[in-house]
Amino acid sequence: MSDSLQLDAATQNELQKFVAQETAQRKVNESIHQFTGLCWDKCITNVTSGRLAPTEASCLTNCVGRFLDASLQLVRDVENKRNQIGHA
Repeated sequence: MSDSLQLDAATQNELQKFVAQETAQRKVNESIHQFTGLCWDKCITNVTSGRLAPTEASCLTNCVGRFLDASLQLVRDVENKRNQIGHA
């Protein structure tokens, strides 16, 4: 027995927006996970206590900051290219 779910246009639109938001959130979470792993491998060389050494904390902050800066620049570049294509 298969029931067909019929949604009105407003509900379909709302559902599409929700899925897009959830997809964007998933991508952000994946990026955070990736940055955490990469920066951990780069900055944490020896776990000796339950706390980060000041040099490790500084390295992690700088590492994540560089990734975020690079990601923002890539987004800007893609938006600029898209705008150039749209106006051409």
